[in-house]
Amino acid sequence: MLTPDEWTIVALSLKIGGVAMLVVLPIAFALAWALARVRFPGKLLLDAIVHLPLVVPPVVTGWVLLLAFGPAGPIGNLLDRWFGVTVLFRWTGAAIAAGIMALPLMVRAMRLSIEAVDRRLENAARTLGAGPWRVFWTLTLPLSLPGLLAGMVLGFARSIGEFGATITFVSNVPGQTQTLPLAIYSALQQPGAEAMVWRLSAISVALSLFALIASELLTRRVRRGLHVL
Repeated sequence: MLTPDEWTIVALSLKIGGVAMLVVLPIAFALAWALARVRFPGKLLLDAIVHLPLVVPPVVTGWVLLLAFGPAGPIGNLLDRWFGVTVLFRWTGAAIAAGIMALPLMVRAMRLSIEAVDRRLENAARTLGAGPWRVFWTLTLPLSLPGLLAGMVLGFARSIGEFGATITFVSNVPGQTQTLPLAIYSALQQPGAEAMVWRLSAISVALSLFALIASELLTRRVRRGLHVL
């Protein structure tokens, strides 16, 4: 059984992971589409920048976010001056950090799915009079839906497991930014909190397994529907 404080940690983690995934989703799909279908100067550089959070230490990503969204940063100063809001030490900042870290996985899954769509089918649809948007909505998007769903679930799983960038960017504030990884880290520093570590770790593993299994099941279900079509 979880304590009320632990339920709060789990609920906050799900909230941050869900918001991060939904906010990053259109950005990830746009980037995946551009990298898969559009030719432009600097494409290789953009691809490297998108995947940079996968290879640099998460602390570096958190530090860059702190520079950008801090009181003296370009984005943070603009938010404070125009809207009177700040994302530091708040769950919104944790969602930003989680979304940035999840972005490369989402883009990669979606890009591979878009590239797997046979361009000859799209060209055939255009020769039959379908416009670009109709081809996209009725052909390209349904065929790439498995990658879209897989990217969403993987992004959610990555978001709820984010640690390094979050603690660097928005610290470890109970009730605001203390997600499951940060709560486990805090419990490890407390004598006699082994039971809490076990419970929160079990929840983390269960959520990750659920996300991975759900991704596989959704992908199989969509593929079966496409085969029927």
